[in-house]
Amino acid sequence: MLDDWVADDNPVRVIDAFVAALDLAELGFGGVEPAGTGRPSYHPAALLGLYIYGYLNRVHSSRRLEREAGRNVEVMWLLARLAPDHKTIADFRKDNGPGIKKVCARFVEVCRKMGLLATASVAIDGSKFKAVNNRDKNFTRGKVERRRTQLEESVARYLAQLDTTDRQEPSETLELKKTRIKERLENLTVEMAKLAAIEKQGVLASPDQQISFTDPDSRSMATSGRGSGVVGYNVQTAVDTESHLIVAHEVTTSGSDRSQLANKARQAKVHAEPTTPYQAMGARGRSRTRSGAARQESKRHAHTPRDRRASVRHTEDAHRRDALFVRDAAESCDRDGAVPFSHFALR
Repeated sequence: MLDDWVADDNPVRVIDAFVAALDLAELGFGGVEPAGTGRPSYHPAALLGLYIYGYLNRVHSSRRLEREAGRNVEVMWLLARLAPDHKTIADFRKDNGPGIKKVCARFVEVCRKMGLLATASVAIDGSKFKAVNNRDKNFTRGKVERRRTQLEESVARYLAQLDTTDRQEPSETLELKKTRIKERLENLTVEMAKLAAIEKQGVLASPDQQISFTDPDSRSMATSGRGSGVVGYNVQTAVDTESHLIVAHEVTTSGSDRSQLANKARQAKVHAEPTTPYQAMGARGRSRTRSGAARQESKRHAHTPRDRRASVRHTEDAHRRDALFVRDAAESCDRDGAVPFSHFALR
């Protein structure tokens, strides 16, 4: 029996109990009630349990989850020996995105009822996730201009070579060289026409003047490395400071974190107790945002260390040279009667 191989305190039993307590039809999952005709599909409870198991164990690929269903004892027990293929798993994730998001919200509600989110204090930060889109398949206005400059320099170089060959004595080798140069010039002309079409129909027509061909929603974003970047998404996450559980998350296409603090703090506030003082902490770089007005409207306290370029005063703690004293945040806490956060080690 597979049940003998799964201990009573195994996390997979928690997954099974959590999924069994959900009303999947109310959450918007399809296939809860089987159709009257045709072959019955996999029940969404089984696929949802597999999805959660893969999330907890860092198995994100649908093909890897397919392999785990045939060799992993925990997965075999969770699915009752069912073995969905990778396309079924991928289609489930694709077709039930809103339902999976509601499941995440329901999990946060369960954690709050268990007292795991009683502190009402969250830390908010963003992470860049690479999309399935090559950098060569992403075009911005600046990238188009740089590429056009490169093409024009190449054209000028080949034209100079043609002028040089024209001044030389005719020969068979020289004629072959001129033919190759003309072919390259024709290819460059075609490439410049394609680039102009991309700029006119794609880049300039887009609201943010950027276009990605493989993954249209992804955007080019700068990373911490100098001169580096990634085509992907900026995932904003609010994490409880005590239990380290993710309270709220959102996938954005904005490459900067400066305008994300107020919106994410507002989403995290929904899961806090109404009578509990609520505090949100952001990493460095969010202080120069318009979140101050939103913070006053929702009557919560948002604390961010000042940017390195801003006017800051270092603490006297020699062991924490990176900790910064946020004067205006402390003063606002003193005025409102909140517990002040005098320094931060967040980066």
